[in-house]
Amino acid sequence: MALFVFNSASKMVSSPFVILHFILICVTLHWNNLAEAKMNPRPNIVLILTDDLDVSIGGMIPLVKTKKLIGDAGITFTNTFVASPLCCPSRASILTGKYPHNHHVVNNTLEGNCSSTAWQKTQEPETFPAFLQKHGIYQTFFAGKYLNEYGNKKAGGVEHVPPGWDHWFALERNSKYYNYTLSVNGRAQRHGQNYSEDYLTDVLANISIDFLENKSNRRPFFMMVSTPAPHSPWTAAPQYESSFPNIKAPRDPNFNIHGKDKHWLIRQAKTPMTNSSVEFLDNAYRKRWRTLLSVDDLVEKVVKKLEVRGELSNTYVIFTSDNGYHTGQFSLPMDKRQLYEFDIRVPLLVRGPNIKPNQTSPLIIANVDLGPTILDIAGYSVNETQMDGMSFLPIMTGKGNSSTWRSDVLVEYEGEGSNISDPACPLLGPGVSECFPDCVCEDSYNNTYACVRTVAQAANLQYCEFDDNEVFVEVYNLTADPFQLSNIAKSIDQEVLEKMNHRLMMLQSCSGQSCRTPGVYDLQFRFDPRLMFSSLMPHRNKRRQTLK
Repeated sequence: MALFVFNSASKMVSSPFVILHFILICVTLHWNNLAEAKMNPRPNIVLILTDDLDVSIGGMIPLVKTKKLIGDAGITFTNTFVASPLCCPSRASILTGKYPHNHHVVNNTLEGNCSSTAWQKTQEPETFPAFLQKHGIYQTFFAGKYLNEYGNKKAGGVEHVPPGWDHWFALERNSKYYNYTLSVNGRAQRHGQNYSEDYLTDVLANISIDFLENKSNRRPFFMMVSTPAPHSPWTAAPQYESSFPNIKAPRDPNFNIHGKDKHWLIRQAKTPMTNSSVEFLDNAYRKRWRTLLSVDDLVEKVVKKLEVRGELSNTYVIFTSDNGYHTGQFSLPMDKRQLYEFDIRVPLLVRGPNIKPNQTSPLIIANVDLGPTILDIAGYSVNETQMDGMSFLPIMTGKGNSSTWRSDVLVEYEGEGSNISDPACPLLGPGVSECFPDCVCEDSYNNTYACVRTVAQAANLQYCEFDDNEVFVEVYNLTADPFQLSNIAKSIDQEVLEKMNHRLMMLQSCSGQSCRTPGVYDLQFRFDPRLMFSSLMPHRNKRRQTLK
């Protein structure tokens, strides 16, 4: 490569002195940058996101290596909740740091804004990976399930690569283990059913290791790996197909009982469940655990590779899930979508620089906090964004004041139903969905609710209101009733109900900083009854049908 300068006659001439001068400048700048990076190196960040992994009914038990390599080496948050207990709305909350009423993804369909063109235009440019990429310091990598409708031809197909990603290996549509298509930087890569080449969890592990081996060593990186497990169809790797032969879904106090004082959708479940239903969900529970063994292997490979490369000490590794799951609780066969702990509570384990090992924190975290925390780790403030969440980095590193941490989070869900009756279940009428052969349905149009989940020294409480004809209310004292057997809405102090209703109203209309205001059990909370009004929900479900 020749360098040229212009002489006084405007003729281009080659100059070896200029070349030498240029080389000296480049070398000087390079060493200055290295010195600056060494003095103040930005940490690397790895986010491992599982699909439908519960924490309330034993989902973490098979993940022995994950708990050892991340949880025992860092901090485990025991009160982590999702903004919505469904894949696409929850993942949108992780990416944007926003509650569903602000990112407008309400379900797993294009019509529900899941990876729609509207999402791509309005929300994808606001995600935290887009923020990282825009500032040009971090190299970014994604592998796995993105959003349920990603790759839909009506929304750009697999050719669409969202802003924010330098390296893109995304699954087309929903979770699979074999016979799937990946978008590799916008080009379709089809996979079959050969275990050694195609088993998706292992493929993601191998792609991640390749990235770590071949990335630039001059820039920090953010890596997000999103596994299909333990989502259905629960296909285990061959070596794990016979694992856990005797395991069954846990028979907790809320297993296979009637939800007598709950919303009608829960009350319609048949109790006791048939023997065939119990056998089916026990089998599904075993299969879920088996798929998780490959996730455990993936975590081990990534952590060990970081260690071998000498990068582990400067890398934050975050492990979590998009929502929980249930298998037989309140006689509901299996799914997510409900307001109860088993569906909204998820694992959250983090290790990294300045995080002491073997820590456990009871402080309440929401998945809208992941984006702000990752940006904080990278050196940016949530105040530079429109995010609703807050960074829990100071909590992890011991620099924050736990007494001033917020005490509540919002959970929102918009129910789905069919406009016509299911021919197999005509008595249920229209408006229901996710129905099993015994006509027990897991969702309906008016399974639309919003909750305030509170964790404070004075209270461990859940307050929920449904968008239905009754404006049905459910309230649980999780300290006295951890399995949510008794709805105390009719017996709790009326003043508490009014305050919680007011708080819910505020959170449902919040945005950014206003989502981080003091909750009912914070000393700074101020309650003005004059602000109460009858219509709690500003975004009522226009599609709902009149149901029971």
